[in-house]
Formats: sequence, C-alpha cells, structure tokens
Amino acid sequence: MDRDEFAASIDHTVLGPETTWGDVETVLDEAADYGMNVCIPPCYLSEATDYGHGSVTIATVIGFPHGQHAPGVKRDEAVAAWNDGADEIDLVINVGRLKAGEDDAVAAEISGVVAAVPIPVKVIVETALLTDAEKRLACEAAVAADADMVKTSTGFADGGATVPDVDLLSEYLPVKASGGVGSYAEATAMLDAGAVRIGASSGVAIVDGYPA
Repeated sequence: MDRDEFAASIDHTVLGPETTWGDVETVLDEAADYGMNVCIPPCYLSEATDYGHGSVTIATVIGFPHGQHAPGVKRDEAVAAWNDGADEIDLVINVGRLKAGEDDAVAAEISGVVAAVPIPVKVIVETALLTDAEKRLACEAAVAADADMVKTSTGFADGGATVPDVDLLSEYLPVKASGGVGSYAEATAMLDAGAVRIGASSGVAIVDGYPA
C-alpha cells in the first residue's frame, strides 16, 4: 500500500460534543491536503458539502453515540444525512437489544437504514461492550441486513479497536477500525489484521508517520 492508498483508508474524524463548524473546516482542509476521508457530525453536513472540497468522501454518524434512537428516527436521520450530502453512513446498533438476544430486531433496524439510502452503511457494533459471541451476532445481523461494513467502536465507550476484534469482525464484512488508533504503527496493525478503513481523530499524525 503506497502513501496515497494508505491515506485514503483513513476517515479523519471530529465527533466530540463540543465540535464547532471551525473544527469541521479544519478536518476537511486536512483531509483534502492529505487525501483522507472525513467523518463529521450530521448537523454540519450542509456546510461541509458546500465548503468546496468535492474530492473528500464525507461520512456521518446515525444513532450516535449510544444507538438507542427508535428505528424510524434512525431511518429518518439517514435519509436527512444523504439529502444533506453524506457519502457514507456510520450507524450505531442498539447494543441493549443485541445483549438481550433480540438480534432479529437489530438486523431489522439495520436493514431499514440500508434500504432507506443509496449510500454505503457501516454498522458500529461497539466491541468493547460485547462478548465475542455477541460480536458475532452483531456481525451476522449486519450481514443479514446487507450492510457494507462493520465498525468496531464509537470512541465513546470504554475501549476501542483491538487487533483481535478486527480479526474477528473481518470474517464477516470489511472492517473500519475506530477508537484509540492514534499512530501509523497502530493503524498498520489494524490494517494487517484485516481492516480496510481506519477511523481516527489523529489522521494527520497517522499519515505523517508513513515511512519516507
């Protein structure tokens, strides 16, 4: 993987509760300069798509960060995000329903979002909160719903992406490793384990770490 391909695997992210439009501008500028994608809050999508970096792939989050929105709300969020210019959706599952054994309900909810928008949907399974058996159920639900990718974490639970989790999730769908990935070495370890995308607020530092 050359530097450009490596940079294109990074979703440069700003999703904190205090995120301003100025923060999003910075991330968009950096992504354009480095050849990365971005993942930004849905409230800034309209400004972001009007901002002028048309080459930058823009992802946003739905049901974020806890996944406890009603299914119809998540579908409406996804449609609104698509209409506002999102290129990709990162959807948080309802972890409580999964842990209660309601994996059919989880799959139905994901399927509703997938059917509602014509853009890729990545399913955030929040691995730090799940057993290995539950991670497999979450991935099976994502596969059943025809999702495009599974993503390890929101970054708002205790724990983020790990190599064993990426290895497990990659048995089912392409993986976005997100949460706690802050260096080139950490990103490379995730890619080597089977990830195809990295979500990180440290995108610039990660790409700057690419060997000269």
